[in-house]
Amino acid sequence: MVESRPTYAPPTNAHWDVVLPDEAATGRLAMDLAAMLQPGDLVMLNGDLGAGKSTLARALLRELAEDPELEVPSPTFTLMQGYDLPRHRVVHADFYRLGDSSELEEIGWDEQTDGAIALVEWPERVDSLQLRPDRLDIRITLVPDAPPTLRRVRLFGHGRLASGLQRMKAIRSLIDLAGFGPAQRRHLQGDASTRSYERLLGAKHDAVLMNAPRHADGPPVRDGKPYSAVAHLAEDVKPFVAMARALKARGFSAPAIYAADLDAGLLVIEDLGDEGVLGGTPPAPLPERYEAAADVLAALHGLDLPVSLTVSPEIDYRLPTYDIEALLVEAELMLDWYIPHLKAAPVSEPGRAEFRRLWRQALAPSLAQRPVWVLRDYHSPNLMWIEDRDGLARVGLLDFQDAVMGPPAYDLASLAQDARVDVPEDLEFSLLGRYVKARRHGDPGFDVRGFAASYAVMGAQRATKILGIFARLDRRDGKPGYLKHLPRIWTYLQRGLAFTDLTPLREWYDAHVPAPEGSAWPRPVPEPSAAGAQTPHEGTPSEAKPPPESGISTANPSESSSPPATS
Repeated sequence: MVESRPTYAPPTNAHWDVVLPDEAATGRLAMDLAAMLQPGDLVMLNGDLGAGKSTLARALLRELAEDPELEVPSPTFTLMQGYDLPRHRVVHADFYRLGDSSELEEIGWDEQTDGAIALVEWPERVDSLQLRPDRLDIRITLVPDAPPTLRRVRLFGHGRLASGLQRMKAIRSLIDLAGFGPAQRRHLQGDASTRSYERLLGAKHDAVLMNAPRHADGPPVRDGKPYSAVAHLAEDVKPFVAMARALKARGFSAPAIYAADLDAGLLVIEDLGDEGVLGGTPPAPLPERYEAAADVLAALHGLDLPVSLTVSPEIDYRLPTYDIEALLVEAELMLDWYIPHLKAAPVSEPGRAEFRRLWRQALAPSLAQRPVWVLRDYHSPNLMWIEDRDGLARVGLLDFQDAVMGPPAYDLASLAQDARVDVPEDLEFSLLGRYVKARRHGDPGFDVRGFAASYAVMGAQRATKILGIFARLDRRDGKPGYLKHLPRIWTYLQRGLAFTDLTPLREWYDAHVPAPEGSAWPRPVPEPSAAGAQTPHEGTPSEAKPPPESGISTANPSESSSPPATS
């Protein structure tokens, strides 16, 4: 059951008063600050001698380092002490001995703090610090006639840290509401999105804090709508809550929701652990776990799935349809980002129009199929392995807030053509056969050939989209690490385009889209021979065929009237 807080209304002034009764409370404040601070932020620690500035600075540095034993010497005599920590560079300064702002240049302040988090004790000695746009002013005071460990703290946020302080307060409130007030907060590596995650290490069990603020809409790309609206991407956490509840109600291992601040985009959810579906070095698919993940899809797609889901007793959420405009705007990411990334000739307006026409034609049969819940990011980073559960519940599901109603082949292609790891062809076809066998077991009338055709088309659409997304992550977001996956995705794309019905689309790609550097597949891809068979180029991978036992034929369904093979 979702515990929803009252709507969070940020205070009109960016300040927060906190009482710290003991050292443990100081540590919790340090945890909250460490989670909020970013490179370039300035934290000014004010207070009389003995007020506790150094104690808070030491606790904050240890939280930023995620090392409770970190040695933190006082910078009273050195003036500045730098720390190159795993996630951030931090500079701890004490300006008690400075005369005025002019001495900052002498000690190399600007060079040392460029791109760093700066913690400054006695900041009032340097007037120019008050001009920093993104700063947090922390004032610590002793309380007369109170226990010696008690402190009063007032935090003032300026610039980015004004809204950051408001969000920090909302997060602390939600963590306390969920019963994880004393928990340690540990940063978790996120994905390519703007969401962030932390593990809450509790006394009895752990949880995960999901921090997903509503992001501003981008520029309009079609009919006055931004990309996120056309592609039906989640605008807040309500879709995640709705899907998590719906999946759990049907026996699948989506995270339980412990507490939610829906308006702020904050959730405390069940921790499904660290064990994924990959193993070894370098990571490779573990067949048993991939097979279980395919079984989850087959079981899910065999259900009668509603369009309207419950977020809370007062709120319903209707899943959007994975319609033709969403699929097209995704595919066009390749034109807008991947082709410029390779410095290839831009596609003309007539060429773009033809691209859209061919994709409309290719996608029409898939969109005519009975729709299911398409989780949309069903691949190794979002699949956990829960050893102590049984059956389908062993597969933990994450990252389904962008779910839509659409073709069932999409998520299977997402799994079996994993963008981040090589899936051997024999495993891919084994997963296809396993899925088809399970679907036919539950529904003898399951259209095997239609599904096989849709698998090729949806795999090609997804590969096209991801080529654009990974190029965009490099150029727009400064994340070049995704470029190493382009050759793999190009290979998946060629497999899909080899499907007979996609010949016109494949020819368009041959004429307009170059292969990424390092690809095993050159451009153009093989032309069909006179007999209609695919002839591979010398030294390149031949077109892979599903094994006979899969029950899937690669022939064009319109070219054969024979029944599908028996699973």
